[in-house]
Amino acid sequence: MLQIAQLDIPCAFALAYGQRLRDALREMFAIIHRRGELPDWAFDVRLAQARANLLHHALTDVPATRASQNMAARFRKHGKAYFEFITTAGVAPTNNLAEQAIRFVVIDRRITQGTRGEAGRRWCERIWTIVATCSQQGRSVFEYLSDSVAAHFKGDAAPSLLPTGT
Repeated sequence: MLQIAQLDIPCAFALAYGQRLRDALREMFAIIHRRGELPDWAFDVRLAQARANLLHHALTDVPATRASQNMAARFRKHGKAYFEFITTAGVAPTNNLAEQAIRFVVIDRRITQGTRGEAGRRWCERIWTIVATCSQQGRSVFEYLSDSVAAHFKGDAAPSLLPTGT
């Protein structure tokens, strides 16, 4: 019974810490939702204050629980960049494009268990680069590889992976 009582105190501190962070986030997003109602200078000032408040709550009176310490460490390391996507046009809130670009690599490596030698790793790096680049450009991987093999046998230079017009 004593152990349960001892666990309740850290849990209560962690709960209060999480609620402070949630409240600070709500305050920040309330300002963001009022963006159109505020002059640019007022929005910038209030958003900066809300970010500073959030960082303050994230980094002070951090409970000794692992989750709370991890959260504080993330805010210490990345806090200023966490919400960059909100105020900077063109910055996506996720890294979905990067994840999509390497998804097939991760799947292939999981299925094949990777390679054992340096030559195999280099070959995989190169073929994966070709597949990703051709996919991003809407080019046929098969055609690129066919053209590359034909150029090799003719003694010509390999076709470029740069987008056309570059």
